[in-house]
Amino acid sequence: MFWAIVTSTMLGSLALAAPALVVQAPDSPVRIERARLVDAGDAPAVVVYAATNLTADEVDTLTVMAFVFRDGVLKARQVAPARRTLAPHETKFSAMVLDGFPLEPNDVVVVGVNQVQRAGSENWWRADLQAAAETLVKRPPK
Repeated sequence: MFWAIVTSTMLGSLALAAPALVVQAPDSPVRIERARLVDAGDAPAVVVYAATNLTADEVDTLTVMAFVFRDGVLKARQVAPARRTLAPHETKFSAMVLDGFPLEPNDVVVVGVNQVQRAGSENWWRADLQAAAETLVKRPPK
């Protein structure tokens, strides 16, 4: 009963915010799905997302990049290691803490996979996502 009260109290302070936008390179071996922002009040925001391996090969490591836009202007970029060992066609959930600065209500967060390393390989697939992220977020007219 004690843990149910503690968990309920902790979860009660979390609120889902707007969904995060997803950017993806056309040849990406991993796709981000269902990305949502979790607002923890006075703690940094967290992006919770599903990552799906689109290939028949096991993925050893992938990294996720988040872009934060304020009024259409890029304010921050952050990269974080995400999942390890993503089986062929498997989907797993993960999270990324956005700890650069507090988000404001008009901020837009865009996330995408920018690096993937297949199991047993030293080579990395890479993509530059910034231009694609910028096209998703339009500056408001002056």
